Amino acid sequence: MPIFIWQGTDRKGARAKGEIESDNIVIARELLLRQGVTIRRLKPKPRDLLDYLPFLQGRVKERDLVIFVRQLATMIDAGVPIVQCLEVLREQSENKTFKVVLKDVTKEVEAGATLHESLEKHPKVFDNLFCNLTAAGEAGGILDVILNRLANYIEKTAKLKKRIRGAMTYPGVVVSVAISVVIVILLYVIPVFAGLFKDAGAPLPPLTMVVISLSDFVKNFFHWIVLSVILLVFLGRWIRRTEQGRYQSDRLLLRLPVFGILLRKVAVARFSRTLGTMLASGIPILDALNIVAATAGNKVVEKAIRSARVSIAQGNSIAEPLLATKVFPLMVVHMISVGENSGALDAMLEKVADFYDEEVDVAVDSMTSLLEPMLIVFLGVTIGALLVAMYLPIFQLGDVVSRGV
Repeated sequence: MPIFIWQGTDRKGARAKGEIESDNIVIARELLLRQGVTIRRLKPKPRDLLDYLPFLQGRVKERDLVIFVRQLATMIDAGVPIVQCLEVLREQSENKTFKVVLKDVTKEVEAGATLHESLEKHPKVFDNLFCNLTAAGEAGGILDVILNRLANYIEKTAKLKKRIRGAMTYPGVVVSVAISVVIVILLYVIPVFAGLFKDAGAPLPPLTMVVISLSDFVKNFFHWIVLSVILLVFLGRWIRRTEQGRYQSDRLLLRLPVFGILLRKVAVARFSRTLGTMLASGIPILDALNIVAATAGNKVVEKAIRSARVSIAQGNSIAEPLLATKVFPLMVVHMISVGENSGALDAMLEKVADFYDEEVDVAVDSMTSLLEPMLIVFLGVTIGALLVAMYLPIFQLGDVVSRGV
């Protein structure tokens, strides 16, 4: 709804100014007159630069959601009306983007919409899992319990994401620095040595000639190399946007020697945590599997979950179709089977998720310890080879001079 700023005098004749929301300026003027305001100036509020550049707007982080959900659950449990809860949480939120979202949600609830219906209008902030769990809590009259469960889920999921990002940051930074150093050497250092060797007129070792040729190639075609890399990145992103391309790339990632094992464990942990949380909240298993598949993050895992859902809809147990997909480890399938037979599938899935969270931690530590020496060797061999190639002719010239003397 548009916002208008106004200046004028109030009922007591004192100068006043403020903002008012209204469908248009005519209605805004009528509302102010009803409040006893003598209007001197009324105009639309200038739009912020971020309104024109959405990609610069702040992001609502997992931490903001966790604080919101926990405090909302506490206030609801204390008997505070939902609208009042939302207003208080909006006022104390430090995230400007989240403030705007909560303001809209509050208006929707005030207008008669349910909380989950209001949240569904902001899918970038509140995903399907969030909205469905909220709907289950409202329907069952246990919204505070569901919200606490949801907060635990968000916290553990965020911790898992942070762990993976942390593991990828170190090798990414090292490789980027190594590539930058090699490019600088090839563009600026090698040509200096090449000029010296050319003036000397002495025959060069094969390694030195290869490095000089590589330097000339990078220097002459640097712009084309950069353009090719950019095009490859865009091509890769375009392929990932297609259904088949995303499936094949995800399939390739799962087959990688070390990283693929880690991704599989992450997928199992996410599947178990999400499905366990939804089943414990009273959501039917077929609906839960639909949401779990959509939030799997990997097309191969998503296809396996949807295949399992079709089989379950035909009357089969959940363990059998999951085993047939060959995506989930045998131990996970057996634990799910035990949970089904004992009537405690949600609790068993939580145990599986906790176990695989620990497995992810171990896998990340193992991968990091394996990558560190590999990166050191890579740096040493690459930069060492360049240095040897440049100094080898100098040593040879020194030998020739010493023999002549």
